[in-house]
Amino acid sequence: MASDAPAAAPSQGEEGAAPRTSSGTRSEAPADQRRRARRSRRYRLDVKWSPYAFVAPFFVFFLAFGLFPLLYTGWASLHRVELTAPTDMEWVGLRNFSRLLEDEFFWNALRNTVTIGLISTVPQLLIALGIAHLLNYRLRGSMFFRVAALTPYATSVAAATLVFVLLFGRDYGMINWALGLVGFDKIDWQNGTWTSQLAVSTIVIWRWTGYNALIYLAAMQAIPNDLYESAALDGASRWQQFIHVTVPSLRHTILFTCVVSTIGATQLFGEPLLFNGSAGATGGADHQFQTLGLYLYEQGWVNLHLGRASAIAWSMFLILLLIGAVNWLLARHLSKSA
Repeated sequence: MASDAPAAAPSQGEEGAAPRTSSGTRSEAPADQRRRARRSRRYRLDVKWSPYAFVAPFFVFFLAFGLFPLLYTGWASLHRVELTAPTDMEWVGLRNFSRLLEDEFFWNALRNTVTIGLISTVPQLLIALGIAHLLNYRLRGSMFFRVAALTPYATSVAAATLVFVLLFGRDYGMINWALGLVGFDKIDWQNGTWTSQLAVSTIVIWRWTGYNALIYLAAMQAIPNDLYESAALDGASRWQQFIHVTVPSLRHTILFTCVVSTIGATQLFGEPLLFNGSAGATGGADHQFQTLGLYLYEQGWVNLHLGRASAIAWSMFLILLLIGAVNWLLARHLSKSA
């Protein structure tokens, strides 16, 4: 018999509660569903776009200070434009580049750049490889030696060059004083062709040897010890282990440092500029140590020919592209041979 009592009203705590489903569980209220949907949408947007936001500053700065100057320099290299009127451009096509091919000072600067690059890069990397090999063994105070090796890299170019100018001084330089002790005459380091290039290369060697040594050291520590143990069991000495185990394992690292050092030598500017302050951007009285960087500076900011300077800059860029292509071919060959 059905009861005539009215249905019980919902208690105060159940007012506004979400209705129950057929299984007895409460379903979400529409407001909660909308809130959850908004959170889910924000999460998906965050996951999708946050990586782009994190890398965006790099691309913004690259566009502003990398790509735009490169393209604008390429455009300026096709015009006759002076620093005194940078907005007045006269179209000359490839005339600035053809003039470089006829310019003896450009070829002199290119020759000096190659010479200084070879004199500085080859000894630098050989010395760095030897230092890294010594630091790879357990030495007392190895951390001190690693920091000391990196100290020249952290030194200002101006400070280092000015110190070496004093060392290579003709009348009161310490190097000439040391050479005089063993019977050599004084050398005019700044005014000689080979002597000035050797002095500039010495500054580069001093600054970058420790940096490359730490790169080699990091690569050496990644070489498995099993290779050295197998070589030792076969009777290989430490020198033989270095030649037949260490050097082959560092082929890609050595190639990397060669390319980076070559790029740095192509852009060499501060050391030759400050080595003979009175000569300025000419690189000596006879342009004996004027590099491509100095020649670019001389044409653009001394002679005020921005079009020619832009052509020199793009010539250096093309040289670097050629170096990169050679690096790619060598790396591909090494990968196949490995």
